[in-house]
Amino acid sequence: AGRAIMNYTGRYGLEINPFIKNGKDVLVETNEYKEVKFRLNYLLQTKGFGVLTGGAGRGKTTSVRQWANELNPAAYKVVYISLSTVTVIEFYRQMALNLGIEPYYKKVDNFRAIQTIIEKYKREKRITPVFIFDEANYMKSGILNDLKILFNFEMDSKDYAVVLLVGLPQLNNQLRLSSHEPLRQRIIMSHNLENLNEEEAKRYIKEKLDGVGCHQEVFDNNALNAIINASNGIPRMINQICNKSLLIGEQKQEMIISMETVMDAVNDNELS
Repeated sequence: AGRAIMNYTGRYGLEINPFIKNGKDVLVETNEYKEVKFRLNYLLQTKGFGVLTGGAGRGKTTSVRQWANELNPAAYKVVYISLSTVTVIEFYRQMALNLGIEPYYKKVDNFRAIQTIIEKYKREKRITPVFIFDEANYMKSGILNDLKILFNFEMDSKDYAVVLLVGLPQLNNQLRLSSHEPLRQRIIMSHNLENLNEEEAKRYIKEKLDGVGCHQEVFDNNALNAIINASNGIPRMINQICNKSLLIGEQKQEMIISMETVMDAVNDNELS
């Protein structure tokens, strides 16, 4: 197995494996990614609340982080918090720390301090804070209720900050609850990430390979179709199946990966 892991990149003409997380992340600008970027830029201009949802492995976090990394730090202050493991108190403490202020113990004091610093960023530094709350489907109802109050300044808070909630589709179900009606009314951008269609999925694989200097055919056409069908057009699944196919292809000493090898990879993935 050790030999296979060392040699598979050479066999398939890859500088590195583009289907696993490593030093070189090849970002593929799919139509869906361009659509997300367009909507996020709209939110940036309009300011206020936005919601981005999608099933697991659709590339929500990757898209949002890529977009945020390209924002001009002289005009925007990005605050990124993942909510999967955060308690209510930690949430406000993290917000305060990210904004460069000493957090308080009481929620009400943190509230006041966070509002003050957001106003200061906007008025004195001409900087718009951009809050990205990832895995927001884990957000407790109490925090969702608080957001409406937290970003409700004396004037229209839309002038002050961008708040983006990113999460699984059930986030939309939470927001539909009558208790969240005031917040829902303030959402100006809402988008759900779809799976890649067949053409897009093929382009995704091709661009991943091109991105690491690959100039040879790696998967035959039947193999490509098998990857797309088995992955259902979900980027994370495409990556997993392609990665496993490369390893199995090397073990079989295949010069071009066949449909049989992809099927072995899919079965292997389901077991692991």
